[in-house]
Amino acid sequence: MLSAGANPSQLYDLNESHGRLPRMNQMIEPGATGAGFQPLYKEVKRLLTQSLIEGEWPAGAALPSETRLAERFSVSIGTLRKAIDELVAERIVTRHQGRGTFVAKHNANRLMFHFFHVVGRNGAKDYPTTRTLSFRRSKATALEAARLGISPTGPVLRIRNLLSLSGAPVILDDIVLPQALFPDLTEKILTARDNTIYHLYQTRYGINVLRSSERLSAVLADPDAARLLEVKKGAPLLAINRTALTYRDMPVELRRSLVTTAAHEYASDLGREERSA
Repeated sequence: MLSAGANPSQLYDLNESHGRLPRMNQMIEPGATGAGFQPLYKEVKRLLTQSLIEGEWPAGAALPSETRLAERFSVSIGTLRKAIDELVAERIVTRHQGRGTFVAKHNANRLMFHFFHVVGRNGAKDYPTTRTLSFRRSKATALEAARLGISPTGPVLRIRNLLSLSGAPVILDDIVLPQALFPDLTEKILTARDNTIYHLYQTRYGINVLRSSERLSAVLADPDAARLLEVKKGAPLLAINRTALTYRDMPVELRRSLVTTAAHEYASDLGREERSA
């Protein structure tokens, strides 16, 4: 995992620190994994991950067959399959019966299943309607810089969205992005997207959000949040502080969500199988 002080630009420099990938029929040399022993499949997994970082197989693309990949790394099918099994478990790639293995692609189904945890009291999930309230450039606070692994007061993008469910405002999102990873992102590009925001990150900027780390707390609505969420000042809200992570657990987005709890709650079904879109 990248250190807490890593710079987001390292996403594009990983090939330099880890070396170029072995191409077809290039054997993984014994001991090539560095100090300490680790199973060979872990090295295969690392090299496959590096190929994904470099964009050899873009989002939604099929990986070569297991036979071809095993030949590429000069390993057995069993070793190759163990490496892919871990990538599947981490939701980096997905297996489709009879079709092969594909690079996981962000879409509405994946957003709702893995990253959207606000449900009605009956447990039902509704797809949110998003309205962008503001989009601006500024400097990171010390805490934001530390959490994003960028230099103190580094340039960031700040986005405020209001999410409605069944026509009622329920979630107020404040998003902070390191500008280095999204250099040409504008409010027009953001609001003109025809898919989820994580799909935009993935297809336009090559940033694949693989998982998130979330912390929950109870807060009281300040006047601004109360006005936007149409609740009384001081009303109880659920605060969700999320860090979105890409390959090797590198942070790419901070998000603070304030959620009204009068008719909604937080739900997470850990270990549940994702349904195909």
